[in-house]
This record gives sequence, C-alpha cells and structure tokens, in this order.
Amino acid sequence: MDLPRLSQAMDDPAFVQDPYPFYATARAEGDLFFWEELGMVASCSHRATSLLLRDRRLGRVAPHKTPVPDHLRDFYAVEEHSLLELERPHHTRLRGLVLHAFTSRQINALAPAIQAEANALIDAFPDGPFDLLTAFAQPLPVAIIADLLGVPRALCPDLLRWSNAIVRMYTAAPTRKEQIAANTAARDFVTCLKDHIAHKRHTPGDDLISELLAAQTQEGKLTEAEMISTCVLLLNAGHEATVHTLGNAMRALLTHNVRAITDGTIEELFRLDPPLHLFTRWTNEDIDVFGTVIPQGTQVAALLGAANHDPNVFAAPTQFDPTRDARKQLAFGAGIHFCVGAPLARLEIRIALETLLKRAPDIQLSQPPQFANTYHFHGLKKLMVAI
Repeated sequence: MDLPRLSQAMDDPAFVQDPYPFYATARAEGDLFFWEELGMVASCSHRATSLLLRDRRLGRVAPHKTPVPDHLRDFYAVEEHSLLELERPHHTRLRGLVLHAFTSRQINALAPAIQAEANALIDAFPDGPFDLLTAFAQPLPVAIIADLLGVPRALCPDLLRWSNAIVRMYTAAPTRKEQIAANTAARDFVTCLKDHIAHKRHTPGDDLISELLAAQTQEGKLTEAEMISTCVLLLNAGHEATVHTLGNAMRALLTHNVRAITDGTIEELFRLDPPLHLFTRWTNEDIDVFGTVIPQGTQVAALLGAANHDPNVFAAPTQFDPTRDARKQLAFGAGIHFCVGAPLARLEIRIALETLLKRAPDIQLSQPPQFANTYHFHGLKKLMVAI
C-alpha cells in the first residue's frame, strides 16, 4: 500500500481553527493518504469518502477484540449494543426496530415543542453581549431529547452533563480523567434509563421509550440493553452534533449577513462546517479504492469534512453559498450507518434558526468566534453575540 504520508497534529491551533487547507493539501496528493498522527489511511475526496462509508466490504466491527480496561467497563457495555458499532445482521434488526418507533409522525410532532423552547430561550436572553451556545444552542436540543425520550425536563442538567462527559471519548485522545468521567456518566445514565424504562412498561406514553417498548418486527423486540444503548446514542449524537451545527451555522449566517433560511441554506450549512469531521471503518477483506489496495483488517478514516469541501463536487467549497445544491454533503454519513436522527436534526436546526433570526433580526457577533480543540468534532468554544 503505497500512499502519500502526511503529517498534521490535530491539536495544532491553525488546524483547529481551519482544517480545510490541510484537507486540500492531502486531496492534491490523491483520493487517499496516510495520516501520520492519526496512524490511519484517510480519504480526502468526496468519491473515496463516500465509498468507504457505503461499501459493504467495510464495517464498524474491529477484526480483533481488545481487552476493555476496568475503568471503562460501563462505557463499553453501552457501546456493545450501539447502532454505530454493529454490523449485519444485528445492525439490520436493531435499526429496523428503531425506525419502527422513530417515525416521521413522531419527529414532526416535536415541531411545536422546538418552536416553544426556542421562543422561551430567546425571551430569556440577557441584556448586553452573551454566549449564544450556552443561552440557546446547548439547552434547546437537550430539552427536545428529553421530550423525545419521555423523561422530565428536570433531568436536562443531568442529560447535558452526561452527554458532555461521554462524547469526550470520541475525541482524538481522551485523557484518563476524561475516560473515568465518561464511564461514570454512562453508568449514571444507564441507571436513570432503567428506572424510566420500568415506569414506561407499566405507564406508556407518547414518547420514544414507549414506542421502543412496543416496537416489534419479525426479528423480535429490543432487549433492554439495546434500548438503553439507543437512548444513549440519541442523546450523545443528537445533542452534541446539534449544538455544534447551530453554533457553526449562526457563525456563518452572521459573518455573511444572511437572514433568510431555505432548505438549500440548511444543506449548505451542514456542508460548510459539519459537526463531525471523521468516521472510521475496518476493512473486512482486501479492497481496491481507485487503484490503491487496502489490506484486510485495516482501520481507515473517512474524512467527512474533507469530502464536503471537495471542489470536484462543490465549486469554491470554502465559500458559503446558500444558493448552491449541497444535497451531496456527507455530514450525516452514508450507507447503513447514515444518521438515524437526520430528519429530526434538519427540523430542529431549521426551526431554531428561523425563530432566532425572526425574533432577533439585529443579532450580531460581538467577538470573533474560535473553534474548540475537540477533533474529530468541529464546533465553537463560544459564540459571543449582542442584540
């Protein structure tokens, strides 16, 4: 496997603030390269990234099991049943059951709650400059996830704390302290969910946990462990990605003085600065990717952020163009692991942005935004604004 070998520290300040020049440098070398610091083959073109995500000769399951350290047992017990970590036939069965419960009717029914929560948060905006992330982008999605799951909103501070701790495990190099915090958060969230699942068994409602309990296909029903992992995934992926997307989107809209929101605008915002830049796969056999043979048992990195800035698919990719057709953007992934929450994310982002721009048409940046050092995620430290 003869590939260009490129070096780029993921915590380099220039890369943290703008990773796209590095992606462009890598893309100039071809579809694939070996990223030294990551220690993986990585895709940098749209066509190679799409192939790695869609090709059934690759999957999420590692060819060899590594021992789970004691201080991460609770975290990996949840991961074991996560949709993100499973392959066929287990993934097919689980995803089918989840989609049976996570219907468009249930998603669209959340629209009034999203609207009401957005208005309530805007009503509470302070006078003077404030951080739009903590005042709007963070509390909105966690409240909607609580409603979706059917748990009291009084749990939102706990849900936010658990999500923040658990997702640190998906950054490039979590510290041992962060690992222990993630394990504790996973354990506490599982305990909480077991109590609510037990309650919903006897008192079902119009919520996702009740729907998951009732969901059944020819392959059977969800186990409690599968249900818990699904709820944890919806919190972590749904909250973290939505916070980053709202922050990145408002940064782009305010920087370019855009106040109108269309479906095309939403897709372009997902393309321009996606909340997750990297997703991994394992090769289940030797595969040929546009002339490069990647051996079986190799972990590869599909660079979503690089794919979304491929000039062969998106002209002038660094420019924010709300009129472009950005439907080929890969922010939600592709293939069998395409984000199950994509319809809710699109609905939530659109309502949130429309409401914010309508209620606060003169909102402006009060400080230059800075991105946080959280790769593989791509989101802001804070977003200081004034009205």
